[in-house]
Amino acid sequence: MFSQSLPVARARVSSTAEIERPSADPGGLEASLLQLIQDHHQTSLKLRDETEKAKKEAIRTAMRVSDLLVDIVNGGVQEGFINEKRIEFESRALAATVIRFAKQTHQWLAASHAINTAIKEIGDFENWMKTMEFDCRSINAAIRNIHQP
Repeated sequence: MFSQSLPVARARVSSTAEIERPSADPGGLEASLLQLIQDHHQTSLKLRDETEKAKKEAIRTAMRVSDLLVDIVNGGVQEGFINEKRIEFESRALAATVIRFAKQTHQWLAASHAINTAIKEIGDFENWMKTMEFDCRSINAAIRNIHQP
């Protein structure tokens, strides 16, 4: 039945200890060490680049946050400054109005003082006129008494 025989496989299977164990070949060890150093160097460069990118991104983000905070603070300061200017303008206008009213009040006081003085003079003149009228009547009565027989 099986007249034809198959060839027998003659291969050697390496154990895991033999695979992991470094070879005694000095060129292979150096090549492995050089490969490890190159891998380490490439990994370090990649990590340094990633770190630099992250640093730059963090700086950009911090600057953006800083700008936003400054804008918010400046907005409040600007509003306060505008209100201060508005209050200052209104206080100047109020001071001008007060000065105008003070002048007008002074004019009214001067006018009322002049009226009072005029009224006093009229009263004094009226009193003087009454005194003169009385004196004239007295003189007239005295002259009549003298001329009457």
